[in-house]
Amino acid sequence: MSDVFKALADPNRRHLLDMLRIEDGLTLNHLCEQLKMSRQAVSKHLAILESANLINCIQDGRHKHHFLNATPILEIVNRWVNQFSHHQASSLIALKQELENNHEQ
Repeated sequence: MSDVFKALADPNRRHLLDMLRIEDGLTLNHLCEQLKMSRQAVSKHLAILESANLINCIQDGRHKHHFLNATPILEIVNRWVNQFSHHQASSLIALKQELENNHEQ
């Protein structure tokens, strides 16, 4: 999971993931058109995303198509985000009940 957090820490990589979320299967050329960085820099970012399992690639002749893999992000949501939101919701419900009980008395 630390590879996923490291990959998501960079805004350029998050932008690449956003682009693939909007339109899956983009090639390096299409991705480079949207970013103001060299082809080599985009390739390095894609390699980091691929090693973190955030994207999958399929070779089609000379072209390599990149696809978003949301599974690692969903694992983070299930393990971390949902746990914190559950605690917050429980706390708010308890506060609401306490305030309502005090108001009735």
